[in-house]
Amino acid sequence: MLRSVFGKTLWDQRRGLLAWALGIGAVGVLYAAFYPTFNNDEMQQALKAYPKGLLEAMGMTDIGTAAGYLGSTTYGLLGPALIIVMAAALGSGAIAGAEDAGRLDLTLAHPVSRWSVALQRFGALVVAMLLVSAVLGVALIVISGPAQLGDIGPVNLIAASIHLALLGTFFGALALGVGAATGQRGPVYGAVAIVAVAGYFGNNLGPTIEGLGWLHDISPFRFYLGGSPLADGVQLGDLGILAAAAIAFVLAGTAVFDRRDLAV
Repeated sequence: MLRSVFGKTLWDQRRGLLAWALGIGAVGVLYAAFYPTFNNDEMQQALKAYPKGLLEAMGMTDIGTAAGYLGSTTYGLLGPALIIVMAAALGSGAIAGAEDAGRLDLTLAHPVSRWSVALQRFGALVVAMLLVSAVLGVALIVISGPAQLGDIGPVNLIAASIHLALLGTFFGALALGVGAATGQRGPVYGAVAIVAVAGYFGNNLGPTIEGLGWLHDISPFRFYLGGSPLADGVQLGDLGILAAAAIAFVLAGTAVFDRRDLAV
């Protein structure tokens, strides 16, 4: 018997979540361990030889400090890339994937509304983002001594991980909303890819390229790392904007989902 869509979703995803948590945590530890290699004069001089535009596009203009290095690698590029892929997979599977596989009708055969299914699966997605990001934060705290990350305290590492979880929630909500509205995975991956690529490069290059300032202003990456959580802690205003956008995606998609015919 289906007791809770929320609980069953997390239970069904338990192995995948463990793999994602271990994988993202391992990537974070691996790149943190390389920081002492970058924190020397020779490497800094070598980086100056790279074109400034390339470094700006990759978000690697300040990797001489621990906060700048982690903000450019673990939290600036690799962490977001992995969490977005994870969010897209979970968000697309919440409604569209279940509908494609013919499982959604079994869920809706129970006394549960479409709104309840969508919102409970969104709740499970939020928990998944928080769990995986927490593993990354704890892993970096453990490795911070050997990796010479002393400039970043545990509180700020957890703050950056919370921001990462909200970034994942934003893209997961986008995936869930588009999937709920269309019932297909193709549009989901297209929407996530467009917003992720445009948002990333808009955030990094928008301030320096005429005509792209507006893209920087609305980029989710601006609200993710723009407030420098690795240096200044949690930025509640930025997190509030990401959370509000995520909720809007889910509500809009679910409103369409509640009215359309299901392909099951």
